[in-house]
This record gives sequence, structure tokens and C-alpha cells, in this order.
Amino acid sequence: MRTIDYPGSSLIRVGVALLAMALFPVAAFAQVPRTPAPENASVYFIEPADGATITGPVRVVMGLRNLGVAPAGADLPNTGHHHILVNVSEFPPMDAPLPATDQVRHFGGGQTETMLELPAGTHTLQLLVGDHNHIPHDPPIISERITITVSP
Repeated sequence: MRTIDYPGSSLIRVGVALLAMALFPVAAFAQVPRTPAPENASVYFIEPADGATITGPVRVVMGLRNLGVAPAGADLPNTGHHHILVNVSEFPPMDAPLPATDQVRHFGGGQTETMLELPAGTHTLQLLVGDHNHIPHDPPIISERITITVSP
């Protein structure tokens, strides 16, 4: 078989390669499978209570049912670790590692409580459990969203 080059053929090959990358991103080929959620697993706030008004740092105590806590990186069955979503109106992608931002707080050491420094005002909090790779389980194990007020 013989390849025939003509003016602009390399430009067409580059265009085809760019189109292929747009339609089939590399991340799609490198996707990590999600960890199945244990049956009846749930996550919830022990503290603070929904509607609470709090002065100073916010003490958050996180609870789990039918699921154990393990640090990030520890691939143990029926376990995960906490993430607190602060003032999140739209969930991050559930099929990728959760980003580490001011709105998505990671507790990859297996912590079950923390003190959050939040500015005065009204805030929403929600818990989301991630697996050993910081990826939410399938289906996601997520708490009810609570609203708290931090007073000055």
C-alpha cells in the first residue's frame, strides 16, 4: 500500500487527531472503576444540627452507618473517608476523584470530626464519602444538606 502526500495532508492528519482527542478524551480510557456502595450505607451529621447558630469555629462530627472509615489509599472492603461540601450548589463529578478546594474539604486521614473556620453568615454543609481514591461510591453515599448560621 502506498501513501500519497498532497499539499495540506499533514494538516488534515493533525485535524483528525484533534477531533479524535475531543471525541475520545484520554481520561475516558484511564477511568478508575467506582467502588460499589455497601447496601444501606449512609452518612450523617452528628454535630452540628440543621438550623444551628454557632459562634466561632464550627465543630463537625460525622457519622456512618453500614460502612467503616479508612484513610485514603487504604483499599479495604466496605470503607471510605469523609468529605465535607461547603456551600456547594452543584455536585462535583461522581465518577472522578473529588477536587480539594475550599468547598470540598478532604478528610483522607480517616478523621470523623473537625473544626471548620467559616466566615459569619449562613452556610450549607453536606457529607460525601469517597473511596480509597477519593472517588464517590456507586451509588454515592451522601448526607442530607444542612444549613447553619455562623454568628460574628
